[in-house]
Amino acid sequence: MTERRMGANRAPEEPWGARRGYGPISPRHPLGGEMTDVVRGLFARLRLPWLLQRYSQVPVLAVFSCVNGFVSIGLMAVLAAVTRSPFVFPSLGPTAFLFFYTPTAASAAPRNTIFGHCIGVAAGYLSLLVTGLTHAGPATAVGVTLPRAVAAALSLGLTAGLMVLARAPHPPAGATTLIVSLGILARPPALLVLLGGVVLLTIQAIVINRLAGIDYPLWAPRRAPPEPQPQPRAGAISSSPHRGSRPRAPSDPPPARPA
Repeated sequence: MTERRMGANRAPEEPWGARRGYGPISPRHPLGGEMTDVVRGLFARLRLPWLLQRYSQVPVLAVFSCVNGFVSIGLMAVLAAVTRSPFVFPSLGPTAFLFFYTPTAASAAPRNTIFGHCIGVAAGYLSLLVTGLTHAGPATAVGVTLPRAVAAALSLGLTAGLMVLARAPHPPAGATTLIVSLGILARPPALLVLLGGVVLLTIQAIVINRLAGIDYPLWAPRRAPPEPQPQPRAGAISSSPHRGSRPRAPSDPPPARPA
């Protein structure tokens, strides 16, 4: 009898890893984002059922993020080393993170990614033309002068405004335009290579997300389904005299007049 009472009061068994401070997380949890769907799809495609059972564990997601980031940027870095061209630049990192953390978000769509970085490059180079800094050294070497500060502010403002006008939000493009306006990459051939790196990383995102079974768009972001309209409760009286009532038939008695 005592054992039964002790068993009834025993706390439920904790999930794997809960005592270490981490455990199963929901795909809606901000830590996992949509990465849980990507990991689950890849594990199912690779036929790894023992990993599939723990795909939503924080350590599994952390290892996947590490490996995926290493591979995605590592391939671009190898290409940059072989060709001696700037296929790798700082704002490519957050773009890669968006591709695999929230792949179905509008900011991660191929259209918004490519348009955003193109706008950032154009705005950054235009700010250099306006301030006469196209042939000046980078701010990391010569410091930030007043014209350089104007170029940086102008480039970021133009990038933000033009992305809104183009309906192509992509936050990492704000870093791209500062790379250009600060003179870190300012030569037109280097800027073309920069955009080529964006295109190559986007193709890689399409392949990996589609392989994982994610409904990743090939170009424009998916349109969100319309929100369902609330239905009136049964027996509720409509506030409008013309809604919810049938037309008056000739055989119906006339409405009673108020006393």
